[in-house]
Amino acid sequence: MSKIILSVNAGSSSVKISVYSASQGQEPKELAETQIDGLTAPPLQLKYTRGSQSICKGKNLEEKISSQNDAFKYMLEQLIADKEFEAINRKEDIAIVCHRVVHGGDYEMPQVINEDTYHHLEALTDLAPLHNASALEIVKYLIKEMPETKNVAVFDSEFHQSIPEHIRTYPINQEIAKKNKLRKYGFHGISYSFIARSVAQFLGKKTSEASLIILHLGSGASACAVKNGKSWDTSMGLTPLAGLPGATRSGSVDPSLVFHYATNVGKLSPSSTESLHISRAEEILNKESGWKALTGTTNFGTIASSSSSPEMKLAFDIFVDRILGYIGSYYVSLHGKVDALVFAGGIGEKSDLLRKRVTDEASCLGFEIDGELNNRKIEDVVQEVGKKEAKHRTLVCQTNEQFEMARLVSVNGKLFG
Repeated sequence: MSKIILSVNAGSSSVKISVYSASQGQEPKELAETQIDGLTAPPLQLKYTRGSQSICKGKNLEEKISSQNDAFKYMLEQLIADKEFEAINRKEDIAIVCHRVVHGGDYEMPQVINEDTYHHLEALTDLAPLHNASALEIVKYLIKEMPETKNVAVFDSEFHQSIPEHIRTYPINQEIAKKNKLRKYGFHGISYSFIARSVAQFLGKKTSEASLIILHLGSGASACAVKNGKSWDTSMGLTPLAGLPGATRSGSVDPSLVFHYATNVGKLSPSSTESLHISRAEEILNKESGWKALTGTTNFGTIASSSSSPEMKLAFDIFVDRILGYIGSYYVSLHGKVDALVFAGGIGEKSDLLRKRVTDEASCLGFEIDGELNNRKIEDVVQEVGKKEAKHRTLVCQTNEQFEMARLVSVNGKLFG
């Protein structure tokens, strides 16, 4: 029997809902997708696609929507009110809602959210204060308003539970580290799970046979070494701040830097709440750094196309340099046994210029870009952009976190039943 599954992805400035029909053990089929952008930088814009039909794209909203939960409620009401969308006529038609939860601590697989798991996730909020809280607000609303609907948390950190101890351990007092759960967790795992599976299929291999260097490049960016289908290492750490710089994130910096940056960094930020404790240091490095601090824009397309501006060129060069650091490190860590270098995420998919520059700089390792293939529009789930005769393949993968969340739920009898 098929069920309606919603995949909900509450980001820092957007909320996306994908609607799927799925039967147990089967891959889900997408029925609709809706998204509200601009929560932190109005105007609010709505996208809505029903099947293959685009109903609205970038429609400005006048409604008062100030939180991720407000955005979710608005989109849910729109889905129910759409007379031509027969899959959902009332809230009770939705059997399962799966939520992207950034930090899952030691959870190794998706969890049905009950009172215990909800409070456990609340306790993890301090490790990802800018992400977990918005997802949990939506969960709280659903538990109250739709008690018959099953809520499932799918974690960005779960794919990385396979990272070996010597890679995930920080060289600090281990008693304190274990007590406070201080170790590398890694994120973007739902995306990496989809990419590893999709790329292995493209290469004609089992997922367990594929070893890849994957770059998930967006406003939040990370890299991952996949060894025999499992995460071996990743650039993000205890929190999503570590690793590559992003739109407003610094990425990895000298830990002492922030204390020289300002004197009040240890104090709580004015934007902290009773339940959400954000230090001024976290706020500076997560929200006031990255490309925005260097260039004044968070749009990487603008940065890539403005090489005549010294600020833009610097931001582009920094990003390339940090990416290359991870490619080199992971190539050695995988002993050169790499099936492909894979670009993914909004920037990885759209910026042919970044792909070319990174691949050219890493050519000593055996990666080569094909100019004609690289300039083509990325339309397939996995697409070749490397030269045929190169030692290693270079690919682009259009990742799909929403689908992967619904798939992880539908193939697991305990979660689906």
